[in-house]
Amino acid sequence: MKTSRSFLAASLSVLLSTSVFATVSNDETLLANQHQSLNEATLGKGFGPQSPRDIDQLSGTNPQRFQYAPAAPQMNLCNIHFHKNAEHKGGEFTRYAGIGDGQGHQSGYLYTGQLTDAERTAYHQPVCASEHQSVQVGDTLELHYVYSTASVAPGPTLGACLSDATVNPQLRVEAQVLVAVNDDSAADFTRLTAVGQRKGRYQAIHLPEDSGQAVSYLGSTTGPAYNEKGSPYQVTWRVRPKVKKVNIASIQRWCQANVFEEHHAHGVRNLVVQPALLSEQ
Repeated sequence: MKTSRSFLAASLSVLLSTSVFATVSNDETLLANQHQSLNEATLGKGFGPQSPRDIDQLSGTNPQRFQYAPAAPQMNLCNIHFHKNAEHKGGEFTRYAGIGDGQGHQSGYLYTGQLTDAERTAYHQPVCASEHQSVQVGDTLELHYVYSTASVAPGPTLGACLSDATVNPQLRVEAQVLVAVNDDSAADFTRLTAVGQRKGRYQAIHLPEDSGQAVSYLGSTTGPAYNEKGSPYQVTWRVRPKVKKVNIASIQRWCQANVFEEHHAHGVRNLVVQPALLSEQ
């Protein structure tokens, strides 16, 4: 159909504008095919706005609307996890890492700032390693704090955000992009992810609020499982544009033991670029 052909052409134009794709035709084709599959899987199916997106370009034509979730202090923190490389683009993370293995690993967006030689000192231990990837000094990460209006406690996966009494709660994700450095004076990951109760609700008690004016928009859940299909979950996003440096040793400690049973970095979903799958804001 005309819409599909137009979207494929637009996707290729976006790719070719990124220098890493200028000479890697196989990667261009793979990413364009994944965008095309997503387009075909969602066209006319009633899917709401999707995530991740470019937070510096808040325009879209998706007709589905839902109410913004309450502010985080009025909800329960239900899950914390992180992705290797930023899923979102914008702010201080605009350099494309490439498509990686095509399954969400080694893809996404990278911190565009500079690190000192001291911050880049090698860390000679495996950190949050999986069969696909591990965290290394200089890596960009996107940390997700997931909140729910259901009466729930923090736990593993999105399932912790649902309850028998509320299977359709409002969901919110507070996102903070990080860069791993070998510096004891950098932010402590275990402190960033500390959980406590305030006014009877579970909260991330050190949720960052010093990373610039956060961008709020309506979207969905993310992750590479949705590279070629739409996510049916409605999520309010709040993404901070500035990157926070975090001590890599503290990331390792968190992966060794946390209530969320998170032990490694997740892969990323392709940036959603089709206007029909993006909200106006």
